[in-house]
Amino acid sequence: MIKVGLIGVGFMGWIHYLAYRRSSAAQLVGFVSRDPKKRRGDWRGIRGNFGPAGEMIDISGMEVHDSLEAMLKNPAIDVVDICLPPHLHAQAALAAVQAGKHVFCEKPLALSSAEADRLLEAAERYGRQVMVAQVLPYIGPFAYALELVQSGKYGQPIGGMFKRTISNPDWIPDFFDPQRVGGPLIDLNVHDTHFIRLLFGKPRRVQAVGRMAVPSPPASLQGCVKFAHAHYHFDDPRLVVASTGGVLDGPGRPFTHGFELQLEEAYLQFEFAAFADACETMPLKIVTKAGEVIRPELAVADDVTAFEHEIADMVQGIGNGVVAPRLDPVLARDAIHLGECIQRSVVEQRPIDV
Repeated sequence: MIKVGLIGVGFMGWIHYLAYRRSSAAQLVGFVSRDPKKRRGDWRGIRGNFGPAGEMIDISGMEVHDSLEAMLKNPAIDVVDICLPPHLHAQAALAAVQAGKHVFCEKPLALSSAEADRLLEAAERYGRQVMVAQVLPYIGPFAYALELVQSGKYGQPIGGMFKRTISNPDWIPDFFDPQRVGGPLIDLNVHDTHFIRLLFGKPRRVQAVGRMAVPSPPASLQGCVKFAHAHYHFDDPRLVVASTGGVLDGPGRPFTHGFELQLEEAYLQFEFAAFADACETMPLKIVTKAGEVIRPELAVADDVTAFEHEIADMVQGIGNGVVAPRLDPVLARDAIHLGECIQRSVVEQRPIDV
């Protein structure tokens, strides 16, 4: 049984907690929070944009701390699960590997690829594993698409279009701050750059157009991309890959994501959109080269299922020393770097070599 210590008792920490309650291979044995109420087990104030609201939890038998430093002294903990605000991810992960702990970190791994590189170098030096909870490839249609690509049933992937938008996230005051959250390219669209990296490999060049965020105050945040279209160039000329996304003004449609994935012998289509009055889904379909339309039946899942599967892969990776591709920190690092390249391409109005 893998013993886990959780740092960060907010929305994502709560979702991870629910996933650990279902796990038969990982046990949450402690957590860190600066909030005295949460340290007493009162998580009822937690709310998020999916999943159930927080509850009172049973902390009997758990080590409860007010600092990461205190938890890292616990020899029983094998893995530190990091669900802190984004600007604290790399710092906490570095402290954990230096203390001899493995790391399971919510996305993004860091706010810059350079920061991620320093962390991964330290993990190698200390002989610890760092795994990144990029949940998208574990979610229904995306997981199905990835498994279909890996099976080779319809040939190799030859292109795709990936979409992800939100309305202005007023509940995150630092969202457009590159030093705190990172804006859409690092906090939101990193899901798609990661999925593209996972499906197609590493592109050699990115070319993007977009518009900038102009929050006020402070004017220093004007340099953050708000919305962008990006094209990814690969060595294989058959690969035609693009993404679009960011923040669109208008709270009537708070969230949309979807994709069209082209394989040699078929293409896949899926889209989900949450509107103020209802949610609408264009279910996953496979359209074969022969014209057949297949509507696959996806496994029954709730808002916690994908995180449960992530944890299962994390446990297996620690057990056999082989990190699952969906949790690979190098791919997570590359996803951040692709976001940086999109940012530069928009600002400099030119293609950027990856």
